Amino acid sequence: MAQELKDTLLLPKTDFPMRANLVQREPGRIAHWDKLGLYNRIQQNRAGRPAYVLHDGPPFTNGDVHIGTALNKSLKDFVNRYKSMRGFRTPYVPGWDCHGLPIEQKVSREVQEQKLQLSTGELRAKCDAFSEGWIAKQTTQFKRVGVLADWAHEYKTKAPAFEADVLRTFASFVEQGLVYRSKKPVYWSIPFETALAEAEIEYKDHVSPSIWVKFAVPAAEAAKFGLPADKPLFVVIWTTTPWTIPANLAIAVHPDVDYVVADLGAERILVAGALLGAVASAAKLETPPAVVHTVKGAVLEHLATRHPFIDRASPVVLADYVTTESGTGCVHTAPGHGAEDYQTGLRYKLEIYCPVGDDGRYLDDGKVPADLVGLTTLESVDDLAAKRTSPANIGVLKKLDAAGALLAKQRYPHSYPHCWRSKTPIIFRAVDQWFVSLDQAGHRALALAEIDKIAAANGWIPAWGEARIRGAVESRPDWCISRQRAWGVPIPAFYDAKKKAFLDAAVARAVADKIAVRGTNFWYDASAAEILDGVALPAGWPAPADLVCGRDTLDVWIDSGSTQAAVLKRGQGGTHWPADLYLEGSDQHRGWFQSSLWCSVINWGAAPYRAVLTHGFIVDKNRQKISKSSTYQKPQTAEAYIKDHGADVIRLWIASQDFRDDIPVDEEILKHVGEAYRLFRNTFRFQLSNLFDFDAAQHAVPVSAMDALDRWALHQTATLLAECTKAYDAFEFHRVYQLCNQFCSVTLSATYHDILKDRLYTLGAAHPLRRSSQTALDLIFRTLVKILAPVLTFTADEAWSYATAGAEYVDHSIHLEDWPVAPTEWHNPALDAEFAALLRVRAQVNEAIEPLRAAGRLGKSLDAAIALSGPADETHRVLEHHRDFLPELFIVSHVTLTRAAGDVSDVAVRPSSELGHDRCPRCWRWVPSLESSPHGPVCPRCAGALSS
Repeated sequence: MAQELKDTLLLPKTDFPMRANLVQREPGRIAHWDKLGLYNRIQQNRAGRPAYVLHDGPPFTNGDVHIGTALNKSLKDFVNRYKSMRGFRTPYVPGWDCHGLPIEQKVSREVQEQKLQLSTGELRAKCDAFSEGWIAKQTTQFKRVGVLADWAHEYKTKAPAFEADVLRTFASFVEQGLVYRSKKPVYWSIPFETALAEAEIEYKDHVSPSIWVKFAVPAAEAAKFGLPADKPLFVVIWTTTPWTIPANLAIAVHPDVDYVVADLGAERILVAGALLGAVASAAKLETPPAVVHTVKGAVLEHLATRHPFIDRASPVVLADYVTTESGTGCVHTAPGHGAEDYQTGLRYKLEIYCPVGDDGRYLDDGKVPADLVGLTTLESVDDLAAKRTSPANIGVLKKLDAAGALLAKQRYPHSYPHCWRSKTPIIFRAVDQWFVSLDQAGHRALALAEIDKIAAANGWIPAWGEARIRGAVESRPDWCISRQRAWGVPIPAFYDAKKKAFLDAAVARAVADKIAVRGTNFWYDASAAEILDGVALPAGWPAPADLVCGRDTLDVWIDSGSTQAAVLKRGQGGTHWPADLYLEGSDQHRGWFQSSLWCSVINWGAAPYRAVLTHGFIVDKNRQKISKSSTYQKPQTAEAYIKDHGADVIRLWIASQDFRDDIPVDEEILKHVGEAYRLFRNTFRFQLSNLFDFDAAQHAVPVSAMDALDRWALHQTATLLAECTKAYDAFEFHRVYQLCNQFCSVTLSATYHDILKDRLYTLGAAHPLRRSSQTALDLIFRTLVKILAPVLTFTADEAWSYATAGAEYVDHSIHLEDWPVAPTEWHNPALDAEFAALLRVRAQVNEAIEPLRAAGRLGKSLDAAIALSGPADETHRVLEHHRDFLPELFIVSHVTLTRAAGDVSDVAVRPSSELGHDRCPRCWRWVPSLESSPHGPVCPRCAGALSS
């Protein structure tokens, strides 16, 4: 009889998967989307609608997709899927950054290991193949993350047509007279023997040898400038790069600073008066030295000191950048090894002298002492780990010590630029390079004006992005655009026998037209005469046969900065210029955001984007960068995380974090997110499993005729929808996660779904209350699943398939649906206020039941009978109004409600069995008496359900 009664219950039907085995199930849905041609169908579905263009910043094609890259692509996917549901056409053309050092580095290592001797063309062919292999693999990995994109129209920076557009962008720079060649200090990576852009360096903590060096002043020279000459006199400089001392050509002082001559006994030193105490401390002098003379820096101009160990003068020059914050106030000046030194060198017509070669070793140029020649300035990774300084530093220190010129030395911890790839300290080195002038023709001012315009439209997200890119643009020196690499877009410059450079915009465009057909290998495989065949040369150029092609390549930031020209300006894949959004990591204010801005401002006078959104980086739970963490050993590929958790859990973790800050990840965090995922999945399962016999076309109840509980649930859903829409519009995906988590766990699971079970399972199939609740469940499901669809892209689509067609794979997708709209009739603030009061009393009732349950006097809450008493206030009025609903609300068998004098309210609980009632074996409620039915004695309500 018990089983027979159970069979009469309308229990949920769970004959559809919606299981948690994401790792196994998700690939099947990806294949289904490919079969549907989902991306194209979404675009066709929005044909004729306004476009929202998120322009993809290209990742390097040199390894597996990192979890941080997956984070970036997932955020983009959230935006595109949401904007599509809001009615926009969302063309999304993915791109690949194929040139440059990261790829050439890996290929060159393989070539060295195989001991191959390759021509430049052969090396480039290997780089091409290497890049292409990773493009195929990364495409698969991005799809596995759930990213939907126009893979058929992807762009590659190595494609001939793209390379031609890079050269056309560059030709515009040349045409405006912005490009020049000069020997000036640049960031130089010794391991890779190439110049680096500002975006290719990273500042790291470093310990340098800090030294105080004496430069002798000949007695006659001292007397000439009115300085005491009766004892040896030395001007003292301070530096943290001893290896640059062989390149010293001057000493800079500030014209308005007071300098003092201090007596050390056997000799005297000249330093800034404000720093004498610090110098004496560094030199460990027992007593403060006496000052015997004071002079303004301006008086010292052209004072000829002598280099400590090279037979040449080192004159004093004036410079406003000299400070008295540290050092000696006398600045060691090597025009070939520093930006300010270089400018001072130009002003005083000093040689831009750099005695260090491409490999970072001292050259045998007849000026460098023989015992220094060949010593490297490189501090290798091993040297850094062992806290050793470079051989060049050691060699110079020995020379200074032997010459008696080393007044003091210390270890000096500070932040120092490092090569982003080799992780070793860079050097500043003067070499002949190509530069773009950023101040000419007002381009810097225009770039800053565009930053202001975007800020006025709240386009920097978060707002601090404006200050970051403004600072980068304001402080950016002229752009060093040449690289000494093989794998890249060549600078279309030609050289005569005397190495004089020839560069012209029209010639560059003509070369670009040929490269568009033949690719940049043409530059390396053909002679200058072949390349220039049929090209009109400017007046004054040598004959093509007398020219050779240059071998410098363009900075890859020109490549990536030109994506707007090669993609957006051409409307590739239905895109437009400017983009509505750029979305990358916060380091790109110095990188892609900035290079794109410069290229766009110079070419078209405006920014290439209307808004820029930035995210932080992946860190462990202790907020340490994972790459530096000694406690977090998990492989950092997206593939590894998805293999363990599934893509939807990883996407949900991404959505759960406020990406404007750094994003923590570890197994504990992912476990917590996994629980939230199960909550969402089980919410869908509960709703769908209780709609097994519901057809909205036949059974839906108008909102006005719904039960109060269901109308309250719709109000809560409308509120959720409004808040989530606002959060999506603000790119606050973590708010969507929080709101939906709260809604599913509290509003639905702990309240609405919990209360519904009785009416859904025990009432007759067509009972008005049951159909009312099924209508609400259907509407809530259709709203909630769409809200979560941009994030839970696999699970939401699966749930939608079962809800709309009863099968796992159907010829439709939730990602083709419009964003949900809550009808006005869903909003019911008055009812919401009433339920707020009811739920407060429900919490009191639950609290009162627990002691009896803990004591074993009650089992289920249905075993309880509740007596409520309280004053005649608003809460009592609400309780009275919903009197018949109270047993269902509290999930108990009986509720009595009485008024009490004063302001006292009370909740009394007793077991229903003490009332002398009987328990219904079908619904488990306690009732005064049971009725007969074909299935045995049941309560009157169940008897009615069975008869229906």
